[in-house]
Amino acid sequence: MITITTTEGLAAFCDRAARAPYVTVDTEFLRERTYYSKLCLIQLAVPGDADEDAVLVDPLAKGLSLDPLYALFRDKGVVKVFHAARQDLEIFYVEGGVIPEPLFDTQVAAMVAGFGEQVGYETLVRKIARASLDKSSRFTDWSRRPLTDAQKTYALADVTHLRIIYEHLQAELEKSGRRSWVEEELAVLTDPETYIIEPEHAWLRVKTRTNSGRFLAIVRELAKFREAYAQSRNVPRSRVMKDDALLELASTKPATMNDLSRSRLLLREARKGEIADGILAAVKAGMETPPEQQPKPDRSRDKLQVNPALSDLLRVLLKAKSEQLGVAQKLIATSSELDEIAAGMRDGAALKGWRRKAFGEDALRLCDGKLALRANGSDVEVFEV
Repeated sequence: MITITTTEGLAAFCDRAARAPYVTVDTEFLRERTYYSKLCLIQLAVPGDADEDAVLVDPLAKGLSLDPLYALFRDKGVVKVFHAARQDLEIFYVEGGVIPEPLFDTQVAAMVAGFGEQVGYETLVRKIARASLDKSSRFTDWSRRPLTDAQKTYALADVTHLRIIYEHLQAELEKSGRRSWVEEELAVLTDPETYIIEPEHAWLRVKTRTNSGRFLAIVRELAKFREAYAQSRNVPRSRVMKDDALLELASTKPATMNDLSRSRLLLREARKGEIADGILAAVKAGMETPPEQQPKPDRSRDKLQVNPALSDLLRVLLKAKSEQLGVAQKLIATSSELDEIAAGMRDGAALKGWRRKAFGEDALRLCDGKLALRANGSDVEVFEV
C-alpha cells in the first residue's frame, strides 16, 4: 500500500492520473469537534491492478501541498468519481476553493439505475463488485498517526471497488440513455452555492411551526449569531447552542444574564462570556426588528387546495412509473411535490427536465382525466382514457 506524504509524490500520481479516463476519490475526515471538516486522508485510484494504481494521500504530512490534486480536479479530461460526494466536495471547496469537474456520483447514478433510495457503498460493492467490505475501521480516529494496516486496507477499498462500480453504472447509463438524468442531478453538487452557509440565512434550517413574525425575528438573529460564532471559532453549532435551546430562548426572550441562568436547555458554557453576550444582543435585535423587516412565514402550502383522492392516484402512478423505469421514487418526486401537482401547481421539480418525461407528463394527463390506472394482479397498469 502506497502512502503519499510529499507534494512531489502527489504531483507524480496526479500527472499519471491526468492520462487516465477517470480517477476514483474518497476521503476520511473528522467533524465531531469542529465546524469545518478536518481532512485526514485522501484515497485515489485509476484504472488498473498494480499497487501504484491506488494510493493514500496523507494531508496531515508536514509540507505536503494539495495543489497538484486541485489541478487534477480542474482537468476536464478526467472524470472524478465519488460515492455520496456531498461532504467530500464541501471539504475540497472549503480547503481549496475547487469543485471537481467533470463529476460522477455513483450514489446518484445507482438511484437512476434502479438500486433504490440513497443506496450505500457497501450494497453496491456486494451487488456489482461481488465483494465484501470490512467496516471495522469505519469509526476510528483518522487523525492519529501512524495509521494501522487495517485502516489503510479499509480506506483503499473505498476507491478500488469504486472503479468496478463506476464502469458498470456508466455502461448502464449509456445503454439506457440516462446519462443526462444523472448530470441534471449533479448540478446541485457542482454549484458552489451548495457549500456556502451565510449566517443571515442560517435560521431557515431551524424547524419551527410558529407564525409569529417577532418570534421568527429572534430565531433569525440567534441563528445568525450562532453560525457566525461557530464559523469564526471553528466549533460545531451544537457547542454554541442546540436548536431546542435556541427556540427556548426565542420564546423566553432573556434580557439579562440572570434571565439566561434560568434556561433549561442552554449549555453551561453559553451562560457567560462571549456566547452569553451574543445571545442577549441577538434577542434584543430580534425584539427591536420592525414588523416590516420581520421574517414572513411560508404560508404557500397552507393555501393549497389539495384533492386527496388525486394525490393518492399520483402516488400510485409514481410507484408504477418508478417500477417500470427502475428509478428510485424519491428521485422522481417527493410527497409534497405530488400534493402540489394535485393542487394545481405546475412549476415543481417533478414537472421539469428528465422528471417531466419520466413522470410529469403522465401526471398532468392523469390530472386532466386523460390517463387512468387499473390493477392487473400485483401490477398497476397505466392506460389512455
